[in-house]
Amino acid sequence: ELVVGVKCGGSDALSGLTANPGLGAFSDTLVEAGGTVLMTEVPEMIGAEHLLVRRGADAQVGQRILEIVAEMEAAILATGVDVRGSEPSPGNIEGGLTTLEEKSLGAIAKGGTSPVNEVVAFAERPSRNGLVIMDGPALDAVCLTGMLAAGAQLVVFTTGRGAPMGAAIAPVVKVATNSRVYRHMRDNMDVNAGRMIDEGLSVDEMGAIIFDEVRAVCNGKLARAEVLGHREFAIHNIGPAV
Repeated sequence: ELVVGVKCGGSDALSGLTANPGLGAFSDTLVEAGGTVLMTEVPEMIGAEHLLVRRGADAQVGQRILEIVAEMEAAILATGVDVRGSEPSPGNIEGGLTTLEEKSLGAIAKGGTSPVNEVVAFAERPSRNGLVIMDGPALDAVCLTGMLAAGAQLVVFTTGRGAPMGAAIAPVVKVATNSRVYRHMRDNMDVNAGRMIDEGLSVDEMGAIIFDEVRAVCNGKLARAEVLGHREFAIHNIGPAV
């Protein structure tokens, strides 16, 4: 019955090589056990959406994935911003990311390899178990709020640049993509996926480590964001604002 949101923020070149694939292995394990994984950040699917479409549980799900990506890109273009020209962000580039497609391929790795069973609106509760995509932006606090409103009891959040983030009503388990960030932000990080580089751990081994950490937090262990009192919260701004 567990519903876990997956999120990445402050991504670097290792996000798509360590933490996100490891989180994807966790996602596959949870889905196989009958749980639900919520994945959002639609702008970070642009350029890789065709891979998700192939994994749609049926043609309707695949079509809906194409629609939400096209709608999100059109909404961004309407503001005068070309997301394909403005991403990756300056911080991502400093961290070694080169293109939007590279960023998107790393971002969707969080969802593992399971079929996409459903596409839901922002903050809408899934009607099916398994891997579910939620239509929503990439802003960290907005993503967390939407996934929790949709029923996630916990979020696993990967970061290569050290994004400090928690939530007001649920634990956020933080996974560092590299050992440098893990050491520098040891008080804010729960799992060090940099061990995949330093120690040669496999994707499946990292997935098992994340699974064990999530299980411990579900059983009462405080995530580091809880210990620090992080209670970030933001409402999705759907329409124009003055």
